[in-house]
Amino acid sequence: MKLTYQPFELLLKHTFTIAKFSRTSTPVMLVQVAHEGQIGYGEASMVPYMGESFQTATDFLGKVDAAQFKYPFDFEAILTYLDDIMPGNSAIKAGIDIALHDLDGKLRQKPCWQLLGSDPANMPLTSFTIGIDTPEVIIQKVKENPDCKIIKVKLGRDSDKDLINTIRTVTDLPLFVDANQGWTDLQQSLDMTHWLHEQGVLLIEQPMLKTDPDSNAWLTERSPVPIIGDESVQRLGDVEKAKGVYHGINIKLMKSAGMYEAHQMINKARQLDLKIMIGCMSETSCATLAAAALAPQCDWADLDGPFLTSNNPYQMPNFSEGKWILNNDNGLGIKV
Repeated sequence: MKLTYQPFELLLKHTFTIAKFSRTSTPVMLVQVAHEGQIGYGEASMVPYMGESFQTATDFLGKVDAAQFKYPFDFEAILTYLDDIMPGNSAIKAGIDIALHDLDGKLRQKPCWQLLGSDPANMPLTSFTIGIDTPEVIIQKVKENPDCKIIKVKLGRDSDKDLINTIRTVTDLPLFVDANQGWTDLQQSLDMTHWLHEQGVLLIEQPMLKTDPDSNAWLTERSPVPIIGDESVQRLGDVEKAKGVYHGINIKLMKSAGMYEAHQMINKARQLDLKIMIGCMSETSCATLAAAALAPQCDWADLDGPFLTSNNPYQMPNFSEGKWILNNDNGLGIKV
């Protein structure tokens, strides 16, 4: 096994603003694992709140011995090995895991979605995200929607209703909303859930602080709209904690340390009767296809990374009628 990697600055088409910060780009580590003439491609997208960077990723990769990745792959043992190297660092672990899954599919001559037990016919619609901005820019962003059938809106400030009203001047598509822990007052939050329900909102992500399960549980019990845990649900051990606090969870490969544990989280959530959203950070086609391989096992998808960025180093995956199209190529189906 040969492990190589390359830093890459993924540029956003627009400044991306959520409840507590803004950014114009995302540091990404592009990972490759080569074996027996095949190359597996992976990606670590390191958004600010996760605490990772080019430096932390490089330091972690310097401790990784690719000889530990013996074929056929035991993904559970590999993840245990990576976790033993250093805690945290879930995005760079995801980059390695995604590359190994891509390589595994190529060596086994099967698509990853098939190896993971997904049915492409069950692919959910994916949403197109609109960050917090001025009314003029919000309208421009909505008009750039690449035929997604759901709009996802970032909330969490005093301007929440104005933002939704602005979007409603140009589209009547159903909405997801994500408060990114920005709501603080319980009664105001409950009133907002009822108002958002009237506006055609299908779900609300992480309304209150991830460290405040009691407030989130109070809102979940009373909300007419499903409440989804995001920042509060990082890895497998967090899924059980979400029961009784949220209606469902948002799984992201960059939080779960990759495809293997994301699949375990899906199975655990189903056992607990939790709804499942599969989401993304700012990502290229690589991580998008990795998440899309699992998306048919989920209730909702928010996999819009390639639509929001301007220098995707890979070809755009096939997309039609608001859904990613899984092909029969071996591995993830990445076109370099």
